[in-house]
This record gives sequence, C-alpha cells and structure tokens, in this order.
Amino acid sequence: MTKLRDEVLQANARYAEQFGDKGKLALPPARGFAILTCMDARLDPAKVAGLAEGDAHVIRNAGGRASDDAIRSLVISYKLLGTKEWFVIHHTNCGMELFTDEVIRDLLAQSLSTASFDGTTWSDPGGGGSRAGEFIDFLTIKNLAESVATDVERIKTHPLVPKNIPVHGYIYDVTTGRLIEVPEATKLGRVA
Repeated sequence: MTKLRDEVLQANARYAEQFGDKGKLALPPARGFAILTCMDARLDPAKVAGLAEGDAHVIRNAGGRASDDAIRSLVISYKLLGTKEWFVIHHTNCGMELFTDEVIRDLLAQSLSTASFDGTTWSDPGGGGSRAGEFIDFLTIKNLAESVATDVERIKTHPLVPKNIPVHGYIYDVTTGRLIEVPEATKLGRVA
C-alpha cells in the first residue's frame, strides 16, 4: 500500500457517499458532444466547458492529439452514442512542445527512468533503456495553433467521420483559463 493509493481510496469513499442518483445517468452524453484534449493536470475539461457528470465525452491523451485511438473514440462517440459536435482543445505551455520524437526516443534508449528537464535540455540517469520507442509517433507539437488545425483537419477528413459533424479547434490558456479560437481550425472544422 502507498499513501497516494490510500488518499485516492478515501476520496472515492467520500464521493460514493454523495453519489445519489448518478447511477441512473444515461449512457449517451446528455449534451451530445465530445472533447478531445490534453492529459495535462492543469486543464479540467469539466470546469473549462461547464460540464456535469453525464454531459459529454472527454477523450484525453498527451497533447490532445488526433491519434488513431482518439479518432476511434470519437467515432464510437458518434456512431454508437450519438454525439453531434466535437471540440479539439490543446493548451499553452504544453509539455509536448518541449521535446521531439528524436529526443524522447534517445531518452528511452538510455533508460526507462524518469528524465529531468532544466528548461533547455533533457537529461537521463541512463541504464536499462529500450529502443522500442523508435516505433512510436509521439505526436509532439512544434506550433500550437498549427497542431490544433492539423488535428481538426485529420478528424474532418477521416473516412469514418461523417461530414455533418462540426469540429471546433481551441487553445486553452493555462494562465487565464480562457479558450482561444484557432481561426484556421474553425475554417477546417465547419460543416460544408
């Protein structure tokens, strides 16, 4: 047992005590939309979008990128659970901007221990790495607005995504809490 595990289980017990009628929430999201966003702990999609439990699907990964798995989730969200609108939300000061595929592949080859970053350079303690990272596209970000537009375009042009689903693209500002529209993504995500 760990202290963190105990804290999580205690928090869950308190949550379950106040669970009420949430067990009766419908499977499809009540507000009929989905959000694809980053896993960053500073971004709380429920608060950013004014969600309550049962309102929307939230799909999270590193960078909020339109990976094959994210698109799989969006397709299921629409096809089986009826969402009719999607949001792609990346954010400022994203860790995915701090490295390239080459950097993380080299770090993983050196070791599987946690690397450190001094604001400029990544370093690794070394020992016991793996080259398996060479086969992963980590979907790093060079330009935030471009990554949002690229992801919206990838979603909109995917053969399993119907043309009648609007896909909106935004950047969440971690210093103000505001969503900033990405005009190019808006253009790409419109329903024709």
